[in-house]
Amino acid sequence: MGQILERWGRNRFAHWLATCGPVGKSPIAPGTLGSLLAVPVILSLGTRVSVYVVLTIVFILAAIWSSGVRSRELGVHDPPSVVIDELCGMLVSFVYLPVRWQTVVLGFILFRAFDILKPPPIRWIERLPVGFGIVLDDVMAGVYANVLMQGLVYYAKL
Repeated sequence: MGQILERWGRNRFAHWLATCGPVGKSPIAPGTLGSLLAVPVILSLGTRVSVYVVLTIVFILAAIWSSGVRSRELGVHDPPSVVIDELCGMLVSFVYLPVRWQTVVLGFILFRAFDILKPPPIRWIERLPVGFGIVLDDVMAGVYANVLMQGLVYYAKL
């Protein structure tokens, strides 16, 4: 009985984490809303680089676990209700970037574009097993957005 309750509690927590609470249940643009959840984190921790990087890694690991649990429960490879992956991708988009309103707006647009368009190898990464594919394709979209933003900040003085 204890194992059943432990598993039930763990699965409920994984569901809550993977869907970022009620955000994943939104009937309109849950992925975009999941991406927006990262903005307060970016604004509050963007200047504290070491804390930001550690928190981003913790979020990615938690996202891989929780989205994998949720995916297996639903029997769907990448359930639309799982939005923690978008939050992680957005966090990656701003690693080592200055946080200003211009960079936040442009970084958000770039991340969403890469996440939706899925240029190579994002589409291949998406095929990885359960939680890894769900999260790491968004992390890669975040890497693309970050690299482009780094160039814009350095060369265009954004």
